[in-house]
Amino acid sequence: MRFKNIFFLLYPILVIGQYINVNNDFNNQMIRYSALANIIETEFSLNLKPLNYNYFSDILRNQYKTILSNPSNTIQIKTLGIDYFIEYNSHHPYNRNNGTMIPNRGYQHIISPGIFIKAGPLSIQFKPEYHFSENKNFDGFWEGHYPVIWRERYRLWNHIDMPERFGDNNHNKTTFGQSSIRLNWKSLSLGLSNENIWWGPSTRNSIMMSNHAQGFKHITFNTIKPLKTFLGNFEWQFITGRLENSGFTPPRTDFEYAGTKLYVPKINQLGETNDWRFFQGFIFSFSPKWLDGLSFGFMRWVQMYSALIEGKYWWMEGNPTYFPAFKNIFRKNDQFENYEAQTDQAAGIFMNWHWKDSKARFYFEFHHNDSKQNIRDLLLDSDHSRAVTIGVEKIFNIKNSNFLFSWEWTQMEQNASRLLRNAGSWYQHGWVYDGYTNKGEVLGSSIGPGSNSHYISLSKIQENQKIGLAFEIVDNDNDFYHEAFATADDPRRYWKDFNFHLIFNRTYKNFILSSNLVYIRSLNYQWELDDSFGSYYRPGRDVDNLHLNLKLTYFGNW
Repeated sequence: MRFKNIFFLLYPILVIGQYINVNNDFNNQMIRYSALANIIETEFSLNLKPLNYNYFSDILRNQYKTILSNPSNTIQIKTLGIDYFIEYNSHHPYNRNNGTMIPNRGYQHIISPGIFIKAGPLSIQFKPEYHFSENKNFDGFWEGHYPVIWRERYRLWNHIDMPERFGDNNHNKTTFGQSSIRLNWKSLSLGLSNENIWWGPSTRNSIMMSNHAQGFKHITFNTIKPLKTFLGNFEWQFITGRLENSGFTPPRTDFEYAGTKLYVPKINQLGETNDWRFFQGFIFSFSPKWLDGLSFGFMRWVQMYSALIEGKYWWMEGNPTYFPAFKNIFRKNDQFENYEAQTDQAAGIFMNWHWKDSKARFYFEFHHNDSKQNIRDLLLDSDHSRAVTIGVEKIFNIKNSNFLFSWEWTQMEQNASRLLRNAGSWYQHGWVYDGYTNKGEVLGSSIGPGSNSHYISLSKIQENQKIGLAFEIVDNDNDFYHEAFATADDPRRYWKDFNFHLIFNRTYKNFILSSNLVYIRSLNYQWELDDSFGSYYRPGRDVDNLHLNLKLTYFGNW
């Protein structure tokens, strides 16, 4: 009788399963489309990823196979399939939301098998990733730029770990990938994880947290499924983790301007290099009961060098706290200016509204890359240090075929507020010299600091296939451009990419395939324009690039 009582106490735990890889485009796109088309009814807002597989197993056709279980299913062993992800760039890196992969010219791949083990409330997901990259040489920042232009470029590079090229050699490494170990109870989970994370409703450019960089080690406390209350559903994730640098440098670290080397090593206030960073952040999403399909919420992150959180800056006033994400949302609450200046932070709001009858949704994110002084400052200068993403998705039925239309616009560039109050570019920081990065790539929007993006696509969706076309325009780092060329009154050098996408996804037996072929036409690549001859208004250096992204997963029939 006692054993039976324990069984029923643990029954809510027994449905807990593995998490869907954020880098698996096919599965995540299938879930989003199925919810939009009302094929599935879900209480998930889809604002927090990775998602728990068990709640979407039917639409994903039970991909993960059970190879061992006891009669009550309190103990299970499942396979997570084998991922084989490929990328190729012909001329220069085109790098978007690809996890462990790096900015690379040439070929690179990830091979990732996985296994899932559950024993009562304990779940272990072991999904390492083996990464290989050719890392071929390519033309980076133009050598022909004047020294003053190199100085302006180093204003960014000295405040963010974002190397153009990751060394001179091929890359061979194995990481923990999408692995985790968790304790689960009802709707809640507490664990250690290395998985990639996605926060917010955006599909292309999540400003605060995306899978653009390699996953990092973190402690996570999150909801597995929405927590129901009389007001509506709540979802959240709270993480504390460790961010690390790439170990690589920007180009031409020997370059000098006015007799001084431009490159400054990434050091903390003790003069130490390679100091890891303490990271903490959270997302909170609420879906009100009285407005079907609406969800909105708040997210915030902070980071600092470990020397600060460990109290090694003995000369500074102030006491470190292990929960900085819940402290000093407004600057008026800062007690110690020098101490707070060592902390990099961002915060913002988001909304996602699914109009079920129209099979459409509208979403936005609005974030600030620093704290405001107070609410009055927020109201008066709301554009200062802000970044925004706005998007729309809509399903049309034409001649018994479903077509998915998507549009997303992201602005990371500073606006006119910078003329009076320069905030610097997103993801860089005045004292955390590695910026908001992990292993050399930004953790947020894949277009990077100072950039803007327009993306529009139209796809035909069938039962087991998706064929689409997309067009994307990217303004590359306009923050740098305005700082570097404003004094010359030079409007000719904007580096703009025009990207044409061909998308094809398909399932076949035990395989799923997602692919994206992109032709990229870069105008004024690396802001290059030779002033030494010809008429004033003439083209700069325009280049072509071909990008292929292919993701194949085999789930087997073990």
